[in-house]
Order: sequence, then C-alpha cells, then structure tokens
Amino acid sequence: MIVADVTYYPIGEGTSASKYVKAALEVFERSRIKYYPNGMATVLEADTVGEILDVIKKGEEAIIAMGIPRIETIIRIDHRLDRDNSVSHKISAIGEKQ
Repeated sequence: MIVADVTYYPIGEGTSASKYVKAALEVFERSRIKYYPNGMATVLEADTVGEILDVIKKGEEAIIAMGIPRIETIIRIDHRLDRDNSVSHKISAIGEKQ
C-alpha cells in the first residue's frame, strides 16, 4: 500500500484555499483511493504510485479549471515494501484511536 500526502497552494486568487481544496476532494471522492483530509494536507492511500499520481494530477486539473493562474503542489510519498503501510496501521502504531 502506498501512503502519500498532497497539499495544493492555489496562487493568485486571495488567501482562502477552501473552495479549491473542496474541488480536489470531489475528485478524490470519485476515485477508488482512500483519502483523509486534514488541516494542512490530504493523506492518500492506494495500491500503486501511479494511482496516487493520477488522482493528484486530476485534483490539480480541477483546481486549474476554476481559473487559478498558478498552483504549487507539494507531494510526499511513503512507499514501504517491508510491511503493511496504511493510514490505519500508522495511527495504531502510535497508540491513537481512529
């Protein structure tokens, strides 16, 4: 399982990004990946890096379609091969409840 996070920074349309983040979340909802939005980024979980990159690209395209002249996209990918790699496993490993 691949765990990643993505943050989109739409530039050129004020200081609030909430409507743009919502547009990306709608894309994530239509995809087959799991996603977990939070206050600073959205965590994604999928079987392959390709799935992660594809949905990130589609999220960015949705934001651009809203007329944003510039967008910065920050991506971190955790591709662990030696054991289970999921959001639920990571949360359990630190003793937190979901």
